[in-house]
Amino acid sequence: MNDARRQFLDELYAHGREYDSHQEDRLERLRNVEPETAELLGVLVRALQARRVLEVGTSNGYSTIWLADAAEAVGGAVVSLEIEPERTAQALGNVTRAGVKHAVDLRTQDAGQALASYDDASWDLIFLDAERPAYVSYWPDLLRVLVPCGLLVVDNALSHAKELVDFSELVYGTEGVTSTLLTVGAGALLIVKSA
Repeated sequence: MNDARRQFLDELYAHGREYDSHQEDRLERLRNVEPETAELLGVLVRALQARRVLEVGTSNGYSTIWLADAAEAVGGAVVSLEIEPERTAQALGNVTRAGVKHAVDLRTQDAGQALASYDDASWDLIFLDAERPAYVSYWPDLLRVLVPCGLLVVDNALSHAKELVDFSELVYGTEGVTSTLLTVGAGALLIVKSA
C-alpha cells in the first residue's frame, strides 16, 4: 500500500472513531474494523491471490479500501454490499479519494438476496461484517458461493461472541469446513471451505 493511501486510511479510521463516540444508537455508528483486522484482510487477499472478493457490510468503505488495495495488487476486484444507500454514497466518496474506485463495485442490496442470487463457487474470499443475527440464514449460501479452498472471514467473533453462538455452532457442526479464531482486533473467525 502506498503512503498516501495509508495516510488517508489512518485519517478515515480516526474520523470514524470520533464520529462513533458521539452516536448513542449502535446502528448510527460507522463501526469500522480495527486497523489490525484491516491489515489482516489485506494479507489474506494477497496470500490467497483472491481475485473475486465479496464484502458484506460496507459502512463508509474503510475495510473496502483495504480489500480493494489488496485485490488490485493480485489483479482482482471487490464487490461490497450495504443495505443503507447513504452509507453506499459515503463509501463511494471514500473509495474514490483513496484511488481504488476502479477495483470496487459498491451495491446497495440486501445481503441475503444477493448471496442467494450468486452462482456456486463465485467468490475466493468473503468478508462478513454486518448484522450478526442474519448470519445463520446466510450460512448455506455463504458456503455454496465460496470456491473450494475459499475463505470466509467473520469480524467481531470475540467482541460479540454471544451474538454469534448459533452461527458458530453451525460452522463447527458443518462437515467440509475448517475454522480457527484469531485474537486480532475484535476477533476474526476464519473459515476455509474444503477442496
